[in-house]
Amino acid sequence: MNKINVPTREDVSPANQAIFDKLKSSLGMVPNLYATLALSEHALGNYLAFQNGKSSITGKAREVVNLVVSQVNSCEYCLAAHTVIGKMNGFTDEQVLEVRGGTAGFDAKLDALARLTRNIALNRGHADQALVDAFFAAGWTQANLVDAIVVIGDKTVTNYLHATTQVPVDFPTAPKLPA
Repeated sequence: MNKINVPTREDVSPANQAIFDKLKSSLGMVPNLYATLALSEHALGNYLAFQNGKSSITGKAREVVNLVVSQVNSCEYCLAAHTVIGKMNGFTDEQVLEVRGGTAGFDAKLDALARLTRNIALNRGHADQALVDAFFAAGWTQANLVDAIVVIGDKTVTNYLHATTQVPVDFPTAPKLPA
């Protein structure tokens, strides 16, 4: 495989340099996976617009989707990043591990989301109707279902990008799931 080099600010277009500057100012860094998107003139801006679009799946719920999908796709980069972000959103270390396994026994509504998300990701969108029904029974809406699928798509993009490029992970390594 050809090695993909993570570009620096000087390696990318002026438009992407401006995005790097915004990321550095808001996050304190430009994550390697975002920088890799900047190898394309358009991908970084398009991805950030997609990721930051309005959604009914926010905060802890969004991190449930991010962690579950990243675990299904074995993305060490996204697992590392979203372990940090999940804890910033109030999850404990134990809850992060449980969510990565596809459940959230500590919260019935998040549990329904985690179970459905795992099923959708494993089955490439062909969800088990019983899990869809349980999702709605837990209080989620049809709009939440659509938004959850959009977040699954968002996370799949970065999972696949890392799987293909293997750019270095610049977040603390996520712990392994217990066997």
